Amino acid sequence: MGKFRLAVFNTQPPHLYFGGVERRIMETTKRLQNQAEITVYCGTKAGFKEPTTINGVSFVPCYSTDKIFPLDNWFFNRSLSKKASNINADVYEAHAVSGYGFPERLKKLGIKKPFIHTIHGVLADEYEQAKKNGYPSFRDRIANHFMHRLAKLEEQTAQNAKLIVTISNYSLEKIQKHYGVEQSKVRIVPNGVDVEKFKPMDVEAARLQFGLGNEPCVLFVGSLIHRKGLPFLVEAAKKIVKQQTETKFLIVGEGPLKSQLDSSLKTANLSGNFRFLGNLKENVLSAVYNCADVFVLPSIQEGQGIVLLEAQASGKPVVAFDVGGVNEAVRNGETGLLVKRGSSDELADGLLKLLGDRALRERMGVSGRRFVTENFTWDICAQKMLNVYREALVA
Repeated sequence: MGKFRLAVFNTQPPHLYFGGVERRIMETTKRLQNQAEITVYCGTKAGFKEPTTINGVSFVPCYSTDKIFPLDNWFFNRSLSKKASNINADVYEAHAVSGYGFPERLKKLGIKKPFIHTIHGVLADEYEQAKKNGYPSFRDRIANHFMHRLAKLEEQTAQNAKLIVTISNYSLEKIQKHYGVEQSKVRIVPNGVDVEKFKPMDVEAARLQFGLGNEPCVLFVGSLIHRKGLPFLVEAAKKIVKQQTETKFLIVGEGPLKSQLDSSLKTANLSGNFRFLGNLKENVLSAVYNCADVFVLPSIQEGQGIVLLEAQASGKPVVAFDVGGVNEAVRNGETGLLVKRGSSDELADGLLKLLGDRALRERMGVSGRRFVTENFTWDICAQKMLNVYREALVA
């Protein structure tokens, strides 16, 4: 089969953002440029105004506003639908709720080309999990309201798609439960990691780069949002610091919970143990993983967790809540420790166990590197996506 034309839709410009969805788009399209002519349509955010080409892939801006989600998403989808007749592709792929009105627009235009819907975390499941948290703040209630509406749009898009791609068996189960989609329509293609970028490096040099000495170091990478569970880490830190007072917690990422976290840390007298590094570019991110003794992800809902793969590829053991697709990305007791959802005590105990046992950290680090290299590289992900595109084209 010769080259085909692929159009990919995502509200965030993937070359300017560093979330899991954006990394997947950048890494897979880069590896498929010899098989497809790829154009990524994305929102006018972070200063993205003019078309550009990166690694042979074209990136085209669609007006979205640069406001907070979901306003940016609504404007993006509106402008994308208006462009539908001018988007010449053999197959279309939309991520999450980017492109939710596109299948209907194609139908109205009489364009019979396959539409693939890639679902990462299932929004209906995220909404269900969020409802379990007692005493939500006003901001949480507003966020949950929008999440519920977006979940309905995700369901509609999934039902209108020719094929659905998702990242884990857990997500497959939730798609079937919430969206009523037949399993035969869904393909599982896990996220990956670049094992040449994320790998064990000189720990002393990495620590020197970030101004660290020999103190125990715990790393978190992710958005500072409720779903990532950082308040649980703050509670766990209280217990950890009582036993290992010098422990440093490096927090990579940005988000609306930053001020709340700052306040909690001041109240707990833990501000000196936490360092917020903001968003980091990938070349710096690979170094910061090597600073850590242990990686932590206290998410209360997670479809898979690319950061778990990056940490293990870097030879670091992980501690995480046993939620969602996390137990597919981590081998409990072999590459990390999975603990009860929402238990700060168990989170602290898992971290303390690894911080106090260097030999165990090293064994798990070696196992984690091997596990990821054999199962979760971007090369594997890209090849599986190519198979999905070709299946959609010939079906």
